[in-house]
Amino acid sequence: MRFGVGGKLSPRYVGPYEILEKIRKVAYRLALPPSLSGVHNAFHVSMLGKYTSDPNHVIELEPLNLREDLSFEEQPVRLVDRKDQVLRRRTIPYVKVQWQNHSEREATWELEEKMRSKYPFLFETSGFDPREVNEEQDA
Repeated sequence: MRFGVGGKLSPRYVGPYEILEKIRKVAYRLALPPSLSGVHNAFHVSMLGKYTSDPNHVIELEPLNLREDLSFEEQPVRLVDRKDQVLRRRTIPYVKVQWQNHSEREATWELEEKMRSKYPFLFETSGFDPREVNEEQDA
């Protein structure tokens, strides 16, 4: 439960995570993500599982442009999809945006109006008109 997963069908191991250092003969310090900040990062070898190689685990890292306060601004890369949220009296258009340093699987739904005002280049240069995607799906 400490790792945010629980129940009968939950995975036995969480990870993989990078080993930062060998503390003692049987203890290792791991690089844990911020979501596991409540968990101590030192583990006994009996709690660790063997890593089996998987080509999907390869992550290509690009350097981040950090500000002085160690924050950075996310930049949108492209529009993936479009949908309309239909309410009783109005329709709200959304676009699915893929962000820099994130995969398409991690794309988020954003208000189209907000994205058009803040990032107009996404709608001009991409050649992707989100309205066309919806019209093709309706046909």
